[in-house]
Amino acid sequence: MRGKIIKGIAGFYYVYTKAGLTECKAKGIFRKENIKPLVGDDVEIELVDKELLLGNINRILPRRNVLIRPASANVDQALVIFAITKPEPNFNLLDRFLICMEQQKLPAVICFNKKDLADFKEQKELEGFYGKSGYPVLFASGEKEQGIEEIRSCLKGKTTVVAGPSGVGKSTIINRLYPGANMETGEISKKTLRGKHTTRHAQLFALSEDTFIMDTPGFTALSLGDMDKETLKEFYPEFAEFTENCRFGGCAHVSEPSCGVKEALAEGKISQVRYDNYVTLYEELKSRKKY
Repeated sequence: MRGKIIKGIAGFYYVYTKAGLTECKAKGIFRKENIKPLVGDDVEIELVDKELLLGNINRILPRRNVLIRPASANVDQALVIFAITKPEPNFNLLDRFLICMEQQKLPAVICFNKKDLADFKEQKELEGFYGKSGYPVLFASGEKEQGIEEIRSCLKGKTTVVAGPSGVGKSTIINRLYPGANMETGEISKKTLRGKHTTRHAQLFALSEDTFIMDTPGFTALSLGDMDKETLKEFYPEFAEFTENCRFGGCAHVSEPSCGVKEALAEGKISQVRYDNYVTLYEELKSRKKY
């Protein structure tokens, strides 16, 4: 029987199958070969108890990709959720999230939640900031159930990791998309005799047979890792089409004259907010001590 690992706790793996949520142990061969099953893995299992839905993982099917943080496999895209207000969006942090996704080669969709607390002008302003960046931008209200079907449509047929800072309403949106999320978390907690919030692992929820969302508790503060300042511009995809107008090869788009990116900025083709974040992050990387 085939299924997908939706959660792993203390050596137990919970596999979504047609028969139901199956609690499995991984065969010793995986440990011997130093292979650890990951959330998102497509696996072949054998049932050892059909009534209690207990089984063993016999085989991990080939992975399309592997993410280091959160440790997971076969993820197709990221849904990065920030609030329009309460809390006010930290655009520097949002860019860090987007860079993190780019580093892991994950397409990202930006969702601004709490649209019911903002006016149309604020939405258009945010759309202007990030619409030019090439990322799809959605607006929703988890509380008022607005924009949920648009999000659902964007997720269809994919495994999506949900990321964003605390307090922006990620859990509310996940519960609107999948009302059984709290119930399922509780069911797994009961099986493992652990408190609901004592584990800090990623978990998948099945919206349909081919559509999964991954909650990532604690996926917050982001450093840029070992990135060089020269590499940063590659993570601002909207810069690419204007770099051919730069006078100097390897232009950093900060202080150089005759810079195509800065010309595009002056013409309103690049978001001032995005560019300011780029310069801030560039200076951060430039001033970082190398050991």
